[in-house]
Amino acid sequence: MESRSDKKSSFIKELKRKSLLYEKILDISADGFLIVNSKGYIVDINRAYCAFLGCRKKDIVGKYVMDVIKNSRLPEIMITGEQEVNVLHRLAEGQTPGNEKYVAVSRAAVKDGNEVIGAVGQIYFRKETMELAEKLRNMDSELNYYKSELEKVAGNRYTFNNIVGQNKLFIEVKKIAEKAAKNDFAVLIFGDTGTGKEVFANAIHYASARKDKPLIRVNCGAIPSELLESELFGYEEGAFTGARKGGKKGKFELAHRGTIFLDEIGDMPLNMQAKLLRVLQEKEFEKVGGNKTISVDVRVIAATNQNLESFGRKKLRDDLYYRLNVIQLKIPTLKERTDDIRLIADSFLERLNREQGNRIIISPEVYAAFIRYPWPGNVRELRNVIERTYCLVEGNIILPSHLPVHIMTNAKVQVSSRRKKTLDRIIAEIERDIIIDALTRTNNNYRLTAKELGIHRSTFYKKIEKLNIKRNPAQTINI
Repeated sequence: MESRSDKKSSFIKELKRKSLLYEKILDISADGFLIVNSKGYIVDINRAYCAFLGCRKKDIVGKYVMDVIKNSRLPEIMITGEQEVNVLHRLAEGQTPGNEKYVAVSRAAVKDGNEVIGAVGQIYFRKETMELAEKLRNMDSELNYYKSELEKVAGNRYTFNNIVGQNKLFIEVKKIAEKAAKNDFAVLIFGDTGTGKEVFANAIHYASARKDKPLIRVNCGAIPSELLESELFGYEEGAFTGARKGGKKGKFELAHRGTIFLDEIGDMPLNMQAKLLRVLQEKEFEKVGGNKTISVDVRVIAATNQNLESFGRKKLRDDLYYRLNVIQLKIPTLKERTDDIRLIADSFLERLNREQGNRIIISPEVYAAFIRYPWPGNVRELRNVIERTYCLVEGNIILPSHLPVHIMTNAKVQVSSRRKKTLDRIIAEIERDIIIDALTRTNNNYRLTAKELGIHRSTFYKKIEKLNIKRNPAQTINI
């Protein structure tokens, strides 16, 4: 009968043999292997990995893994207990002199029961794997380039500086929106159709800390109620007839770490409002047909064209209304800010002139018609009218005859009052209005005004005298 000491000796001998086999497998492998203990210190590394790092094994073993591999994920893997297989890994700068590269790796935590005792990482050095990683790197670099360019375009286009208006009520709303961009609270935007609710949502996102992450737009009124849940939260494969193979990500998952803009929130069915409330409160949801909870970090901006006073009571559950209505923006209609109409029209015209390489201007009669018209479609309608008349104009002045009939009807008085005037007098009046408008923008700086109008200063002074434009004693005129 084998004694206890013999059993112990046999066990140690078997353990030593397994250790030798294990070491030989690692050393003859063309792939790199790295093993760390539960505290993240390197306990073993094979020959292939040492050669890749340009280090000796005795100089690496015992060191903290992130002191050797700057962006190692092994410590994180031990915390999460996850396993990653064949994932793309970017080598930290400095490890590959002259060129940063990508490699394919696998990582896993090692457990003894429920206790994590270490982690192992494998890096693939096979030629075909390295070539595939390089192709993926090129694709990733190209994708990042286009993403960066897109963010530049969006960031320049959707800024508060591009939201034009000097009306006091409008400026107050703009100030609140700028403050909203500095935090992550929910925003609820009220405004009639065409007032610029989405423009404000864009500006808030691109001025926030989330600007480098997605801004996902959802029109709750344009999606059938039976499809809204799968659109917002996604679905698993086989969740319903016609479901896409592999399932689909929802808008909230796509907006992770970014912003989701829920337009026409008042059209959302009550059953969906309860699920939306859970996402806002718990920051998690489940896909249609799934049982896995997905955590998200999303900033919500909602908008509606419903009446402010009755909206909360009639359109939304009270709990959701108060959850969304943390920061409230009420955008005034264009009829409430007639003092901004000329400024907005000029901004649209300036953009068109810049894009088309023209120098078309708007006649005083057209400005007068714009002021008299009620603009039920608000800023969106004004933009539409400017673009339409821009296409119809034959010379370089937009006249009342270029306007749609329903706007010309409001301009009858102004048009008839001009009919008996000569062309020279009409042009002089237009020039006078343009110069006065330019002087207002430059704070009566003659030099800047002449430069803005593209004429020589001496010519500008002659026009000032000819058109009898008086200096305003209340303002400083800079020569």
